[in-house]
Amino acid sequence: MNFARRLLLTAIAAAALTAPAFAAGKIGNCELTGAKGSIPIASPAKAGQLTVEVSLPAPIWWNGDTPESIKDGMEYCIAAEIAWRTGYDKVEVVNVGWDPLIAGQTHDFDLAMSEISITDERKKVHDFSVPYFYSDIGVLTRTDAPVDEKSIKKAKVGVQQATTGAAFAIDKLGITDVQVYPEQGDMFAALRAGQIDAAMTDTSIVLAEVVANPGKVEVVGQYKTGETYGAIYQKGNPNNATIDKIFQAMIDDGTIKKLAAKYLAAAWGKDPATVPYFNP
Repeated sequence: MNFARRLLLTAIAAAALTAPAFAAGKIGNCELTGAKGSIPIASPAKAGQLTVEVSLPAPIWWNGDTPESIKDGMEYCIAAEIAWRTGYDKVEVVNVGWDPLIAGQTHDFDLAMSEISITDERKKVHDFSVPYFYSDIGVLTRTDAPVDEKSIKKAKVGVQQATTGAAFAIDKLGITDVQVYPEQGDMFAALRAGQIDAAMTDTSIVLAEVVANPGKVEVVGQYKTGETYGAIYQKGNPNNATIDKIFQAMIDDGTIKKLAAKYLAAAWGKDPATVPYFNP
């Protein structure tokens, strides 16, 4: 071995001893898989971070009661992965009301995720990401007073204002005794208190409510609607197409599927497909 080669190998060995071990990126409790800054955006809503809106509470999707306490959850970790791939290691979570969010009355954010179904009506106000989750409409009841496919037509049913569940209960099922609540939490509280017989919203959401209140409520059925969830973008924002590339990359490389297995299937304790389907 000549001197130059020995010197080179010595330098390589020294570098190996002093170099820090590689560690995957992490935001909150989310272990990130993409390359930081691989798909940068031109200018975020707020410098140095990704700003994401949500309407809380949203257990399993956003684990925590306040924006400051949230460190993981299905949609939070999607947001964290997007932030990382755009080049940032900070996600600011902003809690907003459901109605203002859906009506396009909130501003200064990069995207919003709150189990939001993509509809033609909402596309008039917002731009949407590619779909990242598929959901039907579930029926949640108290365990001591369940309803079934026939009795629900005459039951007192709670829905959340401006949701697809509300439109389905009234327009598709023809339920006449419908109680409309401004927030999802109000609807579930009314069910537990016996003020309504059933609550109707996305199957994914009612399954999460069972986890939050074990033994008190149950999902007795669901209706097939073919709904998909997407992130909301501010209409016409030049960053929308770039963030959409990240969503598609996360679908293609299996990141979304892994997050769903970790936060959704494991937490629900059952596959949503095992919930029986009611006929409209």
